[in-house]
Amino acid sequence: MAKLYFSYSTMNAGKSTLLLQASYNYRERGMRTLLYTSSLYAKGDVGLIESRIGISAEAELFSATDDLFDLIREETLTGKVDCVLLDEAQFLTEDQVWQLARVADRLNIPIMAFGLRVDFQGKLFPGSMALLAIADSLREIRTICYCGAKATMVVRKDEAGRVITAGNQVSIEKSIYVSLCRKHWEEETGRWPALGPSS
Repeated sequence: MAKLYFSYSTMNAGKSTLLLQASYNYRERGMRTLLYTSSLYAKGDVGLIESRIGISAEAELFSATDDLFDLIREETLTGKVDCVLLDEAQFLTEDQVWQLARVADRLNIPIMAFGLRVDFQGKLFPGSMALLAIADSLREIRTICYCGAKATMVVRKDEAGRVITAGNQVSIEKSIYVSLCRKHWEEETGRWPALGPSS
């Protein structure tokens, strides 16, 4: 039985790298994968999954109005699909997460979704919330805070390097995000005062 997998982390943990590596492994064995990414990451009319280590692959785009079950089922009419890999899964709607679950359950195609768990305000993204609730398998991809502890949170900074604590949940400019541990996220966002040099 195929499963719905959700691999999550903060920014710059290597999610896209792992996705591209998994797709490469399938294709190296003569298997067919479908790659999807959010339409927020369109390069013209083309979707592109890019890793910060320099590898990339074209991908189909999804937006909030797409029925992913129907899109994937149509792909099966042209040949067997061995795996679906989806980047930026935090931008899925709850309905789309259920559509992906149906692909695994009814079309018997494994789904590997990769995305952020929380936003810069420490709140779950809708897609991540639904995936955490119904995915068959959850995997945390770890990265570290500047202190060396595991990073579980992210802050958004403006051009001057000041932490932003309000605004729209979605902003795709990656360079303004910094991954932090929970303690330093609280300090950076002003939710808890810094305790001095030993903090």
